[in-house]
Amino acid sequence: MAQSVWGYDSDNGPERWHENYPLAKGDKQSPIEINSKDVQHDSSLSAWHASYDPGAAKTILNNGRTCRVVFDDTFDRSVLRGGPLTGAYRLRQLHLHWGSSDLHGSEHVIDGVKYAAELHMVHWNPKHGNFAGALKQPDGVAVVGVFLKVGKTPKPEMKRILEEIDNIKTKGKEAPFLHFDPSILFPKSRDYWTYHGSFTTPPCEECITWILLREPIEVSSDQMAKLRSLSKNDENEPLSPLVDNWRPPQPLKSRIVRASFK
Repeated sequence: MAQSVWGYDSDNGPERWHENYPLAKGDKQSPIEINSKDVQHDSSLSAWHASYDPGAAKTILNNGRTCRVVFDDTFDRSVLRGGPLTGAYRLRQLHLHWGSSDLHGSEHVIDGVKYAAELHMVHWNPKHGNFAGALKQPDGVAVVGVFLKVGKTPKPEMKRILEEIDNIKTKGKEAPFLHFDPSILFPKSRDYWTYHGSFTTPPCEECITWILLREPIEVSSDQMAKLRSLSKNDENEPLSPLVDNWRPPQPLKSRIVRASFK
């Protein structure tokens, strides 16, 4: 398996990542399955706050593995603070993981429940100088995870992202994505679970404080189908749907998952 071509197929998928990325077999890997009975309520966990500048949104792209929205992170423009974090973390990008059907697609699993998709908002700690530096530190990155569940009433939140899908149908396509406030993607409840883990894609660096929101946001089945219309191939190659870009849960090992709620 060549260094650059990890993916989600049987020949280059999560079961084989460790061959080129040994960290994938580490002790603090993500995602995990969260079992409510093993979670510790921690009353010292405060509320988290996001203050995002809609002007920081730059582009949306299809990199063949996910759909990603990129933000300007050259200064403290859109930041996340509070909760389990010390200091302000800058928003760098958001991306999604989804399945080939509405029955699965999320990376984290809650009491056996899988959601149709999972949204990750990736922030980094500027005290480490730059993003690359943050990847090397245990407190380098904070990711807010939001579950997407399929319901009858499509929510307007995802609409803006999905409207752009036709412009980034194939791998390598990028389109301007201006004036977007990602905080509309948060559910009403601020309740969360938190634990220390890793990126869910190679090289799987163990630098992430996860803030997983308990309440999912709702999307329609049509909206999910739109996401699955992306192709993981270049435009001159046959269309190959970009689906099932999720990593299965990893062993919790000695970690504790804390909850901000009872």
